[in-house]
Amino acid sequence: MDKKSLRADDLEVIKKYSDMVYRMAFSLLKNRYDAEDIHQDVFVQYLKKRPKFENSEHERAWFLRVTVNLCRNFWKKAWRQREVGLVEEELDGRTAAGAEETEDEIIGLVKRLPRKYRIVIHLFYYEELSTEEIAKVLGMKPSTVRTQLTRAREKLKVLL
Repeated sequence: MDKKSLRADDLEVIKKYSDMVYRMAFSLLKNRYDAEDIHQDVFVQYLKKRPKFENSEHERAWFLRVTVNLCRNFWKKAWRQREVGLVEEELDGRTAAGAEETEDEIIGLVKRLPRKYRIVIHLFYYEELSTEEIAKVLGMKPSTVRTQLTRAREKLKVLL
């Protein structure tokens, strides 16, 4: 798809959701290169399907759902399950031990949580979705989302 076939409203939608999609992908994959690939794939799907949205909440939920699904598919690939990944070092070189608790360090701790907890934490705190909205996006019950949030918070307390 070349730039000439993009409509002005497509560019607005891409600009509007670009940061959110990238943050969600990075939160789930913990790797900027893989997150960039997923980011691109989400918008390629958007441009191919050109879905009709009922409202802005539906539009936002679609982008989050597609991002989560593509990340899950990424991890399901057989070669991914056998691959041993390298841990990316923090950009500023600080370690969590003895350092002042900053947002970067907390994000680093969230990245250490199991994937199912990272997803709900990201959607709740960073995307500011309610538990009911998260349940719709992830296709689960609101009570399950609340349970996962509680367990994630407990795990974070231990890590802190």
